[in-house]
Formats: sequence, C-alpha cells, structure tokens
Amino acid sequence: MKSAATSAPHFTGPLAIGTLSVPGGVAFPGLVLPDGRVLDLRTALDEPALTTLALLEHWDEELPRLRGLADEPAGDWLQLDDLSVHAPVVPRQIFQSGANYRQHVIDLEVAHRSPDDPRTADEARADIAAIMDKRATEDLPYVFIGLPTTITGPYDDVVLPAWAKKPDWELELTAVISRPTYRVTVEEALDHVAGYTIANDLTDRATVFRRDMPAIGTDWLRCKSAPGFTPLGPWIVPAGSVADPSELQVTLKLNGDTMQDESAKDMIFGVARLVSYISQTSQLLPGDLVLTGSPAGNGLHWGRLLRDGDVMDGSVTGLGAQRTRCVAEEAP
Repeated sequence: MKSAATSAPHFTGPLAIGTLSVPGGVAFPGLVLPDGRVLDLRTALDEPALTTLALLEHWDEELPRLRGLADEPAGDWLQLDDLSVHAPVVPRQIFQSGANYRQHVIDLEVAHRSPDDPRTADEARADIAAIMDKRATEDLPYVFIGLPTTITGPYDDVVLPAWAKKPDWELELTAVISRPTYRVTVEEALDHVAGYTIANDLTDRATVFRRDMPAIGTDWLRCKSAPGFTPLGPWIVPAGSVADPSELQVTLKLNGDTMQDESAKDMIFGVARLVSYISQTSQLLPGDLVLTGSPAGNGLHWGRLLRDGDVMDGSVTGLGAQRTRCVAEEAP
C-alpha cells in the first residue's frame, strides 16, 4: 500500500476523503486537499475511533465540518507524499452494474457469438443495439452483488489467481452512498450519493459462464470475487464537486497504451436510475458502492488479457487516478 501521488492528488473541487496511514501506522480517515495536504480526521474531529465508513454514516452532518476544516490553514497537516493510500472505504455492500455501456455490450455480445450464428457481425451489432434500446425504454438495468473482500487499494499489486485463465480489466465510475436508501425515486436518488470514486472491476472471462449448466447463466462468484479483484480509489470526491457524472471520462491504460477511453454518456442507465432501481429491491447503506459498469475497450475486445507484470493506470475525470501492477499467483 503506497502513494503513487508525487505532487498533487488531481481531483475536482476543494476537498476529497481518503483512507491513509503513516508508514507502519494504523489507517485513518483523511481530509485531502488539492495541494496534497492531508488532515487526520480522528484528531481534527476529536473522534479517536473514527473510520471513513463512520464518517459516511453521518455524511450530511459531517460534510459542512469538513468544508470548514478545508478552509482553515491551521492544523496538523501531513503531506500526501509521506503517506500510504488505501481503499477509501470498505463497504458493507457492493452493487455492480453489468451491460451498462452501450458500445461495450455490443462488443461483448459480438465476441461471444456462437460459432454457428448465421448473422454477420454487422447484423449481430444491429440486433444487440435494438435490445439495448429496449432495455433503456423498459428501465431494466442489470445489477448483481459483489463482495467487500475483493476491495484493495488504488496502488496495491493485483494478484492474478492461478486458475484465472483470462483475467480482464473493467474500469468504472463508482457512486458512494451517504444514507440508508430504500425505494427512492430517480429524482431523489442523487440526494443519497455522498460522492464518487474509481473502481477497476476485474473479471476472469474464462469463468463468466457455467459450461456445466448453461441455463444457470453467469457465475459472478467465480469470475469476479477473488481477493483484490476490485482496486478502489484513491479518493471519494463529494458529489457537490461533480456537476454531472455523465460528463466524466473513463480511461484505462495498460503498460502506457490506452485501452478504454469513453464518456459516461455512453451509459444506458445513469447513476440516478441505477441507485433508484437497486433501492426498489434492496436497502443501500452508507458507504455502499454502486459500480456503474465499464465502457468498451476491455481485454476481450483487444484480444489481450492481463498477465504477470502488467501495469494498469485508471482514471476518471476529476476523481484522481490509480495504478496497479499485476502479479501472477504461483500455481498450487
């Protein structure tokens, strides 16, 4: 766990929240400023047991206090370069949206076509595009559940399990929930979002589908739930600093080469529609994550999956950037 920031944290707005530590120390919730100064909120708020999750549980009350601290030059400010950066929060629940970027879905469906599919690639693309338009009209997002144990820091190494034959990247804009959320409307949904962060929702393409029982469909446990398969962060940027999440650009580079570079406008369902949809069935809790899906340009599209030594650089406009190195697990 280390800081990849050598100068400024590169986020939009006057402040962000992170989870950091001094070398060898206990992780603490930190107020991060654009110039790289960090304030330990346990001390600043006189709450020795404070965690980032606890801060989010009282977000509406705490955010004004954070703004006041950001405007106060006095205090025991630390320097980001001297700190380790961890995942900004470890949530209780993770809601992951699949098939939510129009072009990405079309690419995947064409790539996964049966060998005996009589359609040309162009015909298949047209058919799939029509299905996506129908989904948008009928308001039917596709959401599944993730595990908190997949969360790792934004600069941590990612271990590729020996059994994962086709590990792939999926960089995603992620919303962080600020209050208990149940059966809210689309119009109310964004009032329940504390802020935004970055997640890389790694997937082993070889185990997405159950070959022994095709009718069951996708196997999210197997393909997405390995430890460290969700690098998160570095920061939670308050929602008020993000004028329109659909305007953000999602970019992933592999070993310096751009693989994903797409506007969130390509999302079929925006943040508000996803949060509202999830809340009709499940109660979201403060600190929960809503991953909004990944744009076109994953490894399956390029015919190049992750391998030992690869370095992924992921960024979303105004939310900072993460860098993770892939390390192959030795076979048992």
